[in-house]
Amino acid sequence: MSLRRRTVEVLVAAGLLGTVCTPPAVAAGEGRGQAVPLRVATYNIHAGAGMDNVFDLARQADELRSLDADVIGLQEVDAHWGARSEWRDLAVELARRLDMRVSFAPVYSLDPETPGAPRREFGVAVLSRYRIVSAENHEITRLSTQVPDPVPAPAPGFGEVVVRVRGLPVHVYVTHLDYRADPSVRTAQVADTRRIMAEDRAPGRQRVRQILLGDFNAAPSAPELAPLWRELTDAEPGGPTYPAQDPVQRIDYVAVSRDSVRVRDAAVAETLASDHRPVVADLLLRR
Repeated sequence: MSLRRRTVEVLVAAGLLGTVCTPPAVAAGEGRGQAVPLRVATYNIHAGAGMDNVFDLARQADELRSLDADVIGLQEVDAHWGARSEWRDLAVELARRLDMRVSFAPVYSLDPETPGAPRREFGVAVLSRYRIVSAENHEITRLSTQVPDPVPAPAPGFGEVVVRVRGLPVHVYVTHLDYRADPSVRTAQVADTRRIMAEDRAPGRQRVRQILLGDFNAAPSAPELAPLWRELTDAEPGGPTYPAQDPVQRIDYVAVSRDSVRVRDAAVAETLASDHRPVVADLLLRR
């Protein structure tokens, strides 16, 4: 099974495409030509473990439920990866607990330790109350953690879904940039990200609404992130996100396309259910 198709097929395998709750009703006074509200969030779930390093997926599901987000980007997501997450498929389980659709984009997809068992996978995911009409797992530059002496090379794990929000198509991307102090790989990843997102804004297309969610592993003022802010607006939640206990850095982001999405409000949620804090933002989609 190719990694590019993995994100689409997991939607069907999870049995979630036609069984989720109906999206929120259109607010009074919202009509044709009005902007459409959307609440999004991003959360690095630390493979299901909290700041205490205890695996507790129910705790994380409760925190995600409290955000009341329509679309959520997740990072550090295990799918049958290992004992640390009890060999469970975290994206699918969270989607079921929250009654949401799911798309999973693995960074790594390894043979199982036991023949016949599911593949061991680790990556990013999108949860959505709205219908996911397409999904893709893009390659960006990575420095693998699974091989000795790695060199930067294209690898999957930059997830993209198109969701339809009250008739409007919205491109949602979820990413996890390199964590190392040397910014060179992040610099390449930002260039890859901008190239992929620009392809969706090809000349002649109608207005394209784009939302980038993720753990960028760099501060907003980091030089390697500067190119992103040419096309995107940082939601600026106003507080640090890492580490979850006594955070000192803002490395988790909601960013939106300047000409088609407006940020109404954004905040960092206080929780120790992971080693990161989630960011939640209320957006307006322009018609």
